[in-house]
Amino acid sequence: MQSQPQFRPYATPHGHPPHGTPHHGHGSHGGHPGPHAPPRSGASHRRGGIGPMMSAGPHPQVPMTAAQINQQHYQAQQANQRAKIRSRKPTDKNLPDGIDELLVGGPDLAVAYRQLRDFERRLDATMTRKKLDIMDSLSRNTKHQRKLRIWINNTVEDQYWQASASSMDNFEFSSTSEATYRVTIEARLLDDPLDLDKDKGNEEDDAGKEADGEKMDTDDKPQQKPAPAKPGQRTRFAHFFKALTVEPDRPKSGAHGNETIVEWKKPDKTPSGAQNLPAIADFDEFAFKRPGDENLNITINLFRHEEPERFAVSPELADIIDETDATLKEATLAVYEYIKLFGLQDDEETRNFRCDEYLKKIVGRDMGMIGHLPDYITPHLRPLPPIKLPYTIRVDEEFHKNPTPTIYDVTVAVDDPMRARYLSFLHNPQHAGMLKEIARLDDQLATVCQALHESKARHTFFTSMANDPVGFVRTWLSSQKRDLDIILGESARGNGESIHGDEWRKGGRDSVWNTANARESVNVLLSRPPSRPQQR
Repeated sequence: MQSQPQFRPYATPHGHPPHGTPHHGHGSHGGHPGPHAPPRSGASHRRGGIGPMMSAGPHPQVPMTAAQINQQHYQAQQANQRAKIRSRKPTDKNLPDGIDELLVGGPDLAVAYRQLRDFERRLDATMTRKKLDIMDSLSRNTKHQRKLRIWINNTVEDQYWQASASSMDNFEFSSTSEATYRVTIEARLLDDPLDLDKDKGNEEDDAGKEADGEKMDTDDKPQQKPAPAKPGQRTRFAHFFKALTVEPDRPKSGAHGNETIVEWKKPDKTPSGAQNLPAIADFDEFAFKRPGDENLNITINLFRHEEPERFAVSPELADIIDETDATLKEATLAVYEYIKLFGLQDDEETRNFRCDEYLKKIVGRDMGMIGHLPDYITPHLRPLPPIKLPYTIRVDEEFHKNPTPTIYDVTVAVDDPMRARYLSFLHNPQHAGMLKEIARLDDQLATVCQALHESKARHTFFTSMANDPVGFVRTWLSSQKRDLDIILGESARGNGESIHGDEWRKGGRDSVWNTANARESVNVLLSRPPSRPQQR
């Protein structure tokens, strides 16, 4: 009896040992190596990795167990069942005709239901339109102009007029202490433009405008700072600017001539969201300390940070868009509107436009392409100049008897206050859960309406049968016979003529064979499976 071949760990699917595995047999290529052949071990033939090498070609699949086959069959049945449920899912939520008088609550109940259905349709349409409006508003990213109030003040330490009295009384004349000053720059976003009048206490604003900032009078009573916003809703001082520098107005000289330029720069990569910013990019107060015993004039430069970035436009571009600063998108749209307004678009090739005397200064030739407008405009955009705030560092005794801060109001661009609410509405998990609950209730309502349709059909059936049993049964049997004849293709025409009449023998475009009923009957006949010949 010949034994069946078995697969071993070092055997290929064809029953032959893989390359490098010696044959266990006799012959010229037997398993015993010749006298000149070095002994080879199985470990020396592994080419990396653990385990033997398998030859190329089809490999036998591991047979599935009975439990795995049953599990796969069960999953397929469940998938088919879910597909059938989805295909048979009712969607009609209207009441059947003639059911008003049959309801327990009377006709008023059906009227109230139809009114609720009409209100639901109008509410769904309104909510969909509002949601589209919200998404459109978020895509535009509208900005609003607000006032940012900035307080600048300085304090001093170890000045000669501060140490003179105590040193003379205590006989301490140490020269190790150095006169210093500390400058503080603090800002708050005003919640309302009327806060400016409230803070001044109905007094006249004698402030003048200096270099993009409105300087307020510093000789009166210090202005009261507005209350900070709630956590999570704050827009801090550092959010509006990407860099800050402090430059002295006089050259470095004197005993304390080592004043250095103070510089702060926002990190290039910061996480999105004001709550996740690092401390270096999320503050309301900026302070620095330097040695000095003389009054010093400085200029504080604030470099604006806006998204999308705004640029200062060249005079040539400003003549077209009538703006001194704009984003690249705004400038491109403005130039396109200029081309459409003056009819400069080519009639034959709408992608091209003719250049007038103003557009030639930007494009550089007589014809241009609308698709290349950003390339034409980009060379005419420059970074916005910084906001310059002059300030005098006072170290004298007379000023510090009653110190008053220097206050500026700077116009900044902020996001639409409704933007945060729009985003919370679109990304609210409760809203998504509510929509799922509404969909579930709609499915239940459609199921109830389907049950009402079935109940109404049964009610009509039994009512007609109770009123005239003989006539109803006769009519019902006739209807069933007619339906069966139509299905089998053996029905007669409406006037009682058989389908074997002369008209069915005629062909042509206007014959009965070109009708929808004939085509449908032919398709039914052709779709039948062919009958198999009987075997004798």
